[in-house]
Amino acid sequence: MTKVFIGGSRHVSRLPTPVRGRLDRIMEKALPVVIGDANGADKAIQTYLSAHDYRNVEIFCAGNTARNNVGHWQLRKISSGARRGTLDFYTGKDRAMTDEATVGLMLWDGKSAGTLMNVLRLLNQDKKVVMYVSPNKQFRELKSLAQWDEFISTCADNDLRQKVQQRAEAEKDSLPLLPQRGQVSRDGHGQHP
Repeated sequence: MTKVFIGGSRHVSRLPTPVRGRLDRIMEKALPVVIGDANGADKAIQTYLSAHDYRNVEIFCAGNTARNNVGHWQLRKISSGARRGTLDFYTGKDRAMTDEATVGLMLWDGKSAGTLMNVLRLLNQDKKVVMYVSPNKQFRELKSLAQWDEFISTCADNDLRQKVQQRAEAEKDSLPLLPQRGQVSRDGHGQHP
């Protein structure tokens, strides 16, 4: 059965009409949803699903308490040995949602490395991701690491690519590294600046 990991950038606090349409289709199909507990996209999505009295939702949080659980849904607590409030403290929660889901729906503000990491984690497990790119006001569907290579090399600036690269290198499950401009991608075609 399809289970959707829905998440996004903390700077996305309003859901565009096309995203609400996708959420409506998820609810119409009664698909199970996993969402984090952060402010921004997580909270906005929770608020929308709660307003529609959608119950097929599980909230993942790091530690013992959720920052947001608008619909009072089932809560899955992910323990972490990292210090509360650090990136490592919350990464375990994101990885658990990636493992649990079969597909992803992500809302990206064009700047969030965390959202891109969730996309990369899903693709690394051969799971399709539909990403709403807020600056372009359009959806991008990514089904493979080759598509990821093209996306990251054209949609993220150098600093953001480097930040995601460093996080990918730090992950224990050896996420694939990002292509550098001019390198050959996984599909054998050169990357162009």
